[in-house]
Amino acid sequence: MKTQSENACFGGTQEVYTHASTTCACDMTFGLFLPAEARDGPVPLLWFLSGLTCTHENAMTKAGAQAWAAEHGIAIVFPDTSPRGDSVADDESYDLGKGAGFYVNATQGPWAKHFRMWDYVMEELPAVLGEHFALDMERQSITGHSMGGHGALTMAMSAPGRFRSVSAFAPIAHPTASDWGRKQLSAYLGNNEETWAAHDATLLMRANGFDGPVLIDTGTSDQFLDLLKPEALAEAATARRQQMTFRMQPGYDHSYFFISSFMEDHVAFHAEALWV
Repeated sequence: MKTQSENACFGGTQEVYTHASTTCACDMTFGLFLPAEARDGPVPLLWFLSGLTCTHENAMTKAGAQAWAAEHGIAIVFPDTSPRGDSVADDESYDLGKGAGFYVNATQGPWAKHFRMWDYVMEELPAVLGEHFALDMERQSITGHSMGGHGALTMAMSAPGRFRSVSAFAPIAHPTASDWGRKQLSAYLGNNEETWAAHDATLLMRANGFDGPVLIDTGTSDQFLDLLKPEALAEAATARRQQMTFRMQPGYDHSYFFISSFMEDHVAFHAEALWV
């Protein structure tokens, strides 16, 4: 594992590392914020999964999460959104290929060799983090934005007991019924739509729900509302009587200005669950 950068940040450190990933068959990069408390022993971990076109760096530099994580004494990891490198398949469109891993394990060519973001986030990267850093891997929560909100919700509902809480900023909430979903799921997983259900937060809410608190924020002026379909997830949660706070924030769009405006709420929400 190679250290790319290390900067003092709110009493802790913001670090960036690159490592050889066997899961994705390429080098992968992630950011990790460690609060001051990590110098004295393991601290809880919050995952932030980013959206389309992003790398590990977007949320790390724009979301404003470190100040609130430092206040609550929790670490935050910022994984990349896809495999990278000259040998990794790509597409001309922004919403497929590099920067658009969609947090699934691809089974179709040319994607299957490298695009295994589900296993990377759920298995390989946690093992790396637990081995090398002062993190309490028994205390994990997860959040994300847009495509990353989709990833956070689907992973949380697919692994009972793994995450103590889940939240999302403007998640792609019903990808099997959206052009932000059907395109990517068919490309990565094939045309059998039964295999897509495991990666649809609305369908998973109907089938499984989540064994803990859920927080969702979406802006009423989000330019992608028709693609996100937040109402489908809200209806599924209501029908299941899921413990969830669902907020439509007046005037906010899909940008990091929106994310940073409500990051304090989300970090505090997770800290409450992580420190119980």
